[in-house]
Amino acid sequence: MGYKLLLIEDEKNFGMVLKDYLSMNGYSVTLCENGELGIEEFKKNNFDLCIVDIMMPKKDGFTVAEEMRLINKHTPFIFLTARGMRDDIIKGYRLGAYDYITKPFDSEVLLYKLQVILNKAQKENAIQNEYKIGKYTFQVKMRILKNGTDTDIKLSPKEAALLQLLCQHQNDVLPREKALKQIWKDDNYFTARSMDVYIVKLRKHLSSDPSIEINNLHGNGYTLLSR
Repeated sequence: MGYKLLLIEDEKNFGMVLKDYLSMNGYSVTLCENGELGIEEFKKNNFDLCIVDIMMPKKDGFTVAEEMRLINKHTPFIFLTARGMRDDIIKGYRLGAYDYITKPFDSEVLLYKLQVILNKAQKENAIQNEYKIGKYTFQVKMRILKNGTDTDIKLSPKEAALLQLLCQHQNDVLPREKALKQIWKDDNYFTARSMDVYIVKLRKHLSSDPSIEINNLHGNGYTLLSR
């Protein structure tokens, strides 16, 4: 199966039992005991799905979900919580949750729910193989940037991977450490400088359309803006 899950759960014993159960069923699970740690882990790594409790110290699950949406709106998440009030359930779905599961729950049913969500998310992500950026069309698999003329730009693997991440966060913030961890597999001075070089290259490739900007938000990351 090989899916990576982020489990944010402050109840230590329950969290460990659920982590072990999911691991036994083929998932790679990272467990965080509060909302702040969960967000930090989410920034650093790519997860296929997040399981979030609501009643947690430091940051509650609703706040965590809102911040996740800002960091990466494509990662599916579910709430797994003891809070079963109607208003909470509605709020959870409004925040973009794929499901809202109340404790106690059937562990086998949870496995089926996770598989359905992951299959759906995989299909949705597979469809997004082409992005529109101003007058350009970016074909992800072919690593080709079309500008409406006869001259197509063939991107290098790192250029294409970086542009894809920027497109996934278009008009939003791509966290610097997320790009470094995903593409360069490390976050240090040298990889950061390397990424800066590739940002300059992408700006040059997109320079014939003045409506496109790639901005550096110092200490945070980059934004791809297309008006």
